[in-house]
Amino acid sequence: MRAWINTTDWDWFKFLSLQPDLDEINFWQAGGKQRFARLKPGELFLFKLHSPQNFIVGGGVFAYSTIIPVSLAWQSFEKKNGAGSLAELRAAIEPRRKGPVDTREDYKIGCVILTQPFFLPKSRWVRYERDWPRIAYGGIQSDLTVEPGRTLYQHLRGALAGSVFTRDQPILVRDLPADPGVRYGSPVLITPRLGQGAFRMVVTDAYDRRCAITGEKVLPVLEAAHIRPFKREGPHRVQNGILLRSDLHTLFDGGYLTVNPDFRLEVSHRLHEEFDNGKHYYSLTGQRLRAPLQPDQSPAADFLSWHNENVYLG
Repeated sequence: MRAWINTTDWDWFKFLSLQPDLDEINFWQAGGKQRFARLKPGELFLFKLHSPQNFIVGGGVFAYSTIIPVSLAWQSFEKKNGAGSLAELRAAIEPRRKGPVDTREDYKIGCVILTQPFFLPKSRWVRYERDWPRIAYGGIQSDLTVEPGRTLYQHLRGALAGSVFTRDQPILVRDLPADPGVRYGSPVLITPRLGQGAFRMVVTDAYDRRCAITGEKVLPVLEAAHIRPFKREGPHRVQNGILLRSDLHTLFDGGYLTVNPDFRLEVSHRLHEEFDNGKHYYSLTGQRLRAPLQPDQSPAADFLSWHNENVYLG
């Protein structure tokens, strides 16, 4: 079992620690040059304050990383970026970027998406001992099965214990095995529970940032559509998602479009009956859905069937 320990800005940590009911957060990286690749999904990403505050104060489960325009980061995560507005997010990012910054530029940033975040109260902060490896800028990887990682891990389990603290926290001590060398039958510690923002990023990248119907590549107009809506028990899973241009997403959610289990598009007669239009959309009838980059990320047949039977207007 591994963890990544990253020095963390106090203002970012404090802002997020005060937000209720966070299911995911974006640990953004200002440079936006290289995707974070130090962990596998399900491993721990921990926050350590800058010296002289040598404490680990929280963390989360690594779910996914990508590089996206700052505007899309805000649209996808909003306050889960650790800022109250897009302007505040840019104000935090821009001093950390190299070279001059055009305030009108929709520059790209790195996104390290963490699920099940936790923020320890000060009484439970875990001290990062002075004789432990120095954390350089950008963070350090720790093997939790050997010292000093093993001791750190046990301190972390202790900090997460306690009925009052854990009652409202997504990660509980029961999620962490007593022995960090023991895993749960799969090669990850915890199965990441994707939130809405992570779902959008995973689906966007799965379809190579192109609409699955039209091939449109203009990122601001592309949206990750749930096949079975989350509010109707549809999970945030890539197999329950399709990347669509915004107008097609609206029609898909409204039941005017569907995709059959053979991955072909169907357009409802109701589109013409109700709006006396739709010629452009009817021309897409029978078109085959563009496949994701990885076959195992294709829409699941049971989700498509559910949409055909419960949403599509026929």
